[in-house]
Amino acid sequence: MEKISTRLVSWASLLDEQTIEQARVSSTMPFIYPHLALMPDAHLGLGATVGSVIPTLGAIIPAAVGVDIGCGMIAVQTQFEASELPADRRAVREQIERAIPLSAGKYNRKIVATAVPRVAELEALAEAKGFDPARYAGNWREQLGTLGSGNHFIEVSLDEADRVWLFLHSGSRGVGNKIAQHHIKVAQRLAKQWWIELPNPDLAYLVEGSPEFTRYIAELRWAQHFALLNREEMMDRVIRQVSEWVGTPVEERQRINCHHNFTESEEHFGKRVWVSRKGAIQADVGRLGLIPGSMGTASYVVEGLGDAMSLNSSPHGAGREYSRSKARKTFTHEQLREAMVGIEFRDTDAFIDEIPQAYKPIDRVIADAAPLVKVRHTLRQIVNVKGV
Repeated sequence: MEKISTRLVSWASLLDEQTIEQARVSSTMPFIYPHLALMPDAHLGLGATVGSVIPTLGAIIPAAVGVDIGCGMIAVQTQFEASELPADRRAVREQIERAIPLSAGKYNRKIVATAVPRVAELEALAEAKGFDPARYAGNWREQLGTLGSGNHFIEVSLDEADRVWLFLHSGSRGVGNKIAQHHIKVAQRLAKQWWIELPNPDLAYLVEGSPEFTRYIAELRWAQHFALLNREEMMDRVIRQVSEWVGTPVEERQRINCHHNFTESEEHFGKRVWVSRKGAIQADVGRLGLIPGSMGTASYVVEGLGDAMSLNSSPHGAGREYSRSKARKTFTHEQLREAMVGIEFRDTDAFIDEIPQAYKPIDRVIADAAPLVKVRHTLRQIVNVKGV
């Protein structure tokens, strides 16, 4: 741990000056308490640093939560071992790709049986919170059970004992993005209305007790639950496809589902604060979490150690070192193929910006996170599914 200032603490051994400056500026907001914590995977973000934990008293910065509200991971440990899997891994990749809509703007054509109760649950929750998600996305129901693009993925992986895990990464899709964008604009409008000077427009905030704050929290929590159910729905479909591939029903040994873009009310250093984790997971003592690597690298099942200075948090992944545009200019399709040797994936240059070299080394991130979590399982992917 490095104390950069009285209000900024870091666990990152790989940290550029732009990221430090962005985090430092965020840490000067008057309602930060007790300090902003930078995780080992921290990198430059929009308004607030990705890989930061931002505790606030009496206010929330919507952009510090991010636009993919509730984005996170889910993993299921199956009863299978590597030796029990069919040799044709391409078959299961294509089965998963048919079962789950991939890429931005790709949604379900109908609400399938497994999604019906989840949609009903979200309808009831929205009604209880007094809003209609259709004002943000008329097709939000069809978005449930869809992956998206960017670094969202589905994987079949093996752990250190060659046991088979199913692993995926996604969030609240288009509806969550629209909710986030709306409230970021509301916060920015209020800042102008009240002549509040901000070091960055994306640090605009909502004040606790105001109607705007109350509305944001209600819709934020709905979007976080949508994201959790979205992952559950996709995992059920992945399980169905893997069961058909192997010829035996999947038995779940354990299931872990965790957010890494979210806000919760928590108690830290003697005060009740809003903790916004923008690219970080909760790591209370004994809590299981998931830290994915990039394409072609390891992912980790971890157990929280409850480090107080980190506000019981840990990193959420590898963290980018190259922007998407810079990665596409720097790396080649052949380098991507080399990185993915032994892994079944859709071989296209559309994924060059997701090449492992565009990210921080995940083993370095995990080493930096040693005070925050202990590794329970190390997963290596054998099948990778992504949207473009």
